[in-house]
Amino acid sequence: MKNVLIALLLFLFPAAALAESRVLSILQAIDDNYKLKSDVRADVALTQQKPEQGTKVIGMDYYRRDSDDAFLMAMTAPENEKGNGYLRVGDNFWMYRKNTRTFQHVNRDESIGGTDAHGSDFETRKLTELYAPAAGADGQELISEEMLGQVPVFKSEVKAKVNDVDYPKKIFWTRRDNGLLLKQESYSLSGTLMQTAYFLKFTVIDGRYIAVKHVYIDEFEKGNKTVVDISNIVVQKLDDSIFTKATLENLSK
Repeated sequence: MKNVLIALLLFLFPAAALAESRVLSILQAIDDNYKLKSDVRADVALTQQKPEQGTKVIGMDYYRRDSDDAFLMAMTAPENEKGNGYLRVGDNFWMYRKNTRTFQHVNRDESIGGTDAHGSDFETRKLTELYAPAAGADGQELISEEMLGQVPVFKSEVKAKVNDVDYPKKIFWTRRDNGLLLKQESYSLSGTLMQTAYFLKFTVIDGRYIAVKHVYIDEFEKGNKTVVDISNIVVQKLDDSIFTKATLENLSK
């Protein structure tokens, strides 16, 4: 009977229930922190480490516009990857291959250049649109106060509410003082830990944050990891023509 009453209350007063959600407040804080007010251009270096293959560094030109969640990435190194790229506009995400001069529609979980970084790691689509608070057996949100090293954090668990996500379950460690996301664990539908990410260094642009150093650890294939370094960030208005297939093709020449 208690569960029936709770369900009835949530149905009758959904806004009040959402307002009291601590996890939703955390997701909103992450969204607010990372949504940039201006367009940016930057250089990105992906350093991929695989025990059997050694170290590989991929260089990219990166263009980002948060007003419509658009980004373009054009690879500049190594030579065999140069000219390849990725384009996200609206709900569409394409991978471009120079050798075939073709665009392939891919999902947000697409590996960037074969690394442990995914397309979703470079987009700005709101977490509040993708995830909802996960609940334990008692029906309560899974959130706790912990220490991540010397930093006081909230640990919270979320589950996907749409199909178009890289992982259906995630656990976040966010700073209690400013809501910055410091660590993230990503799980498969079966509950297997697939990836751990650490966000190690940030820069502030117009009062918003960009994580300029991330580390993605492959928990499925042990020993694999990718380090993302973002540098030479330039804040400028980008022309609409930047976020087009034609521009990606031209940059590949």
